[in-house]
Amino acid sequence: MKKVLFTIALLLAAGFSSAQVKNVKQAKSLAEDVKPNFAEAQKLIDEALENAETKGQADTWNVAALIQKKINEKEIEKAYLRQPYDTLKSYNSLYKMMNYFLKCDELEQVPNEKGKVKFKYRKNNAATIMIERPNLINGGSQFYNLGKNKEALDFFGMYVDLAKAPMLEKEELAKKDTLLSMVSFYACLSASRMNDYPNAVKYGTIAKNDKTNGQDAMQLIAEAYKGMKDTVNWVQTLKEGVQTYPSSPYFFGYLIDYYSNSNKFADAMSFADQMIAKDPKNAYYLYVKGYLYQSMKNYDQAIEFYKKTIEVDPNNAEAYSNLGIAYWSQAVDYESKLTLNLNDPKYKGEQAKIKKFYENAKPFLEKAKELKPNNKELWLNGLYTVYYKLGIGGPEFDELAKEVEKAGK
Repeated sequence: MKKVLFTIALLLAAGFSSAQVKNVKQAKSLAEDVKPNFAEAQKLIDEALENAETKGQADTWNVAALIQKKINEKEIEKAYLRQPYDTLKSYNSLYKMMNYFLKCDELEQVPNEKGKVKFKYRKNNAATIMIERPNLINGGSQFYNLGKNKEALDFFGMYVDLAKAPMLEKEELAKKDTLLSMVSFYACLSASRMNDYPNAVKYGTIAKNDKTNGQDAMQLIAEAYKGMKDTVNWVQTLKEGVQTYPSSPYFFGYLIDYYSNSNKFADAMSFADQMIAKDPKNAYYLYVKGYLYQSMKNYDQAIEFYKKTIEVDPNNAEAYSNLGIAYWSQAVDYESKLTLNLNDPKYKGEQAKIKKFYENAKPFLEKAKELKPNNKELWLNGLYTVYYKLGIGGPEFDELAKEVEKAGK
């Protein structure tokens, strides 16, 4: 009895599989009809794509791609005839078609029972992809402009990934496609907008040597590694960025911050010296070296490099601010080490030295205020303290006092 039931089960399974094969053929016929029924064709092919027997056949995926190709062609035909058409539907069918062609080719690469590989569809499908592939950029651009980053990444990513697809190997797209790095950048940017860090790194790596967007791509790679808390690759990317794009303050600045925050001042100084040696008149490099000395409380050296910065860039408000704060810090340090009382004969002379530090700080903090009056973090507290220590009163001090009080609330 069990043997009979098992035989019946096998017959039912075979019948169902045969029905699915018929579905594939019928789906193709419906899509190619003069008046195509895409809804029914899609329904039939979707069933075949799920069936255990037919989903492993290249023919099934080829027909699935053909249906999408026909849907796309129908929308384009409407556009030519100036009839209402669905642009996104057209692009989505194009994207699905590419995916189905790739799956079809993947299945065709599997050796048959004789160990041979025969490609029935590759040549024609590859030709279709080569014609339609540029439209992936248009689709990605439309989704990107709509703020649909997931879809934009799908399209841009598909365009880039096809360059290394086995079925297009003869085209040598990785070498010949002049748009590849640009599209890779937008794939990277779309991924970054979603905090999709692995894809940001994947596509950014292709785009980082692009003449137009390479610098931004490398920044996005660095941000991705930072987001993944991959410090090793983050620091390595920053170093590469400094070498590749030395004029960009991003890589140098973040690298110096990393060294400083990790108390690796020797490494930071060494790197700063390397950059200054390459570009001695670079105000930013000089400023950073002053900043490093200031962080190490070596105020004399900090003052020296801030002054060098100002010589190169007379409008550098940050350098004026830090220069004033360096003098202010010298006053605080000097005063903290004094043990003299009011009756000591040396007391007056020591207070004069402290006052001199504040006097030195005053014009630089005032200059920072002049250059960036709205950036009060650069000068407000420092200038208020300097005026107070020097006994400067009047309307200017009163105004500073009001601003300090307001900032404290």
